Amino acid sequence: MKLKTLVLTTVATAASAAAGGVATDPGSSWYLRLRKPGWQPPAIAFPVVWTALYADLAVTSAVALDSAGAAAAPLAGGSDRQQEIRAYRGALAANLILNAAWSWLFWRSRRPWLAAAECAVLAASSADLVRRTYRLNRTAGSSLAPYAAWCGFATVLSTAIARLNSGTGVRRK
Repeated sequence: MKLKTLVLTTVATAASAAAGGVATDPGSSWYLRLRKPGWQPPAIAFPVVWTALYADLAVTSAVALDSAGAAAAPLAGGSDRQQEIRAYRGALAANLILNAAWSWLFWRSRRPWLAAAECAVLAASSADLVRRTYRLNRTAGSSLAPYAAWCGFATVLSTAIARLNSGTGVRRK
């Protein structure tokens, strides 16, 4: 893995985390009034888990991007590595945008159902990113799997919160 690639993926991932973090307000009276499922993790779990997952995403993406060392070598199925890398960059960028957008939809727009639907798209994007990472580097792809799993969990949690608060005026500020 090249340092330059790691710096780039780290900056992109940190920017996504920061953009989402700006919108996040778990101490707001709106959020505190929401009903939440009993199985929701404690508040401290979220920054701990997300920090680890963002670090994992930055490193595994850098490894995947630099796995094209033999740029001309075809991947399984005959696709061109450079084409695969370009597609990977696009998939990573889309995933990071989706990741940050959830916070804006949930926390700032206060639209739990819309956030839950967007989170389902994020989970699908994350699973696709794991697939793409695995295709470029099997170890990195396997290491990224917890990210997709957590995004799937986040979708279930977001949907549960939306369902528990349907019809209760959760959009009020």
